[in-house]
Amino acid sequence: MFKLDLPRYERIWLIVGTGTLAVFLVLFGFMAFSMGLTLSDGHKTVTPEALQTTAPFDQPGFVEIGPNEYKATMIAQVFSFVPGEAVIPVGSKVHFEVTSPDMVHGIGIPGTNVNMMVLPGHITEATYTFNRPGEYLILCNEYCGAGHHVMMGKLIVK
Repeated sequence: MFKLDLPRYERIWLIVGTGTLAVFLVLFGFMAFSMGLTLSDGHKTVTPEALQTTAPFDQPGFVEIGPNEYKATMIAQVFSFVPGEAVIPVGSKVHFEVTSPDMVHGIGIPGTNVNMMVLPGHITEATYTFNRPGEYLILCNEYCGAGHHVMMGKLIVK
């Protein structure tokens, strides 16, 4: 049998470290199964090459789907967002659905908790209720090339 001749303090720290790791793994496993925490059962995808002919991205925009509730279908592409500007009433709940045909982009709306990474071919979703009037900038928060600094849109809440 292999025996390590370690100083007393090293043995203590190895035991404490291994014990802490074991406790963490047991607790994490218990929480995952008891609370029903699982990996997502799949992502929505779209073929980037067929984006212009695939619904709903063939007609991007803000569509009212209920009283004060909108579905925002957006495309983040080289240095622009489609649509680039939209107007909604105060108190509107917006369900964002965004994809990219070309490269990794991001969507960040300062003053809100909307922050998404947009991957080519993947549909990224977020929901936010705009309770304050004003002009909200829609910014790309993932570096996407030389024109990244001009990639922005605007959401006007009246």
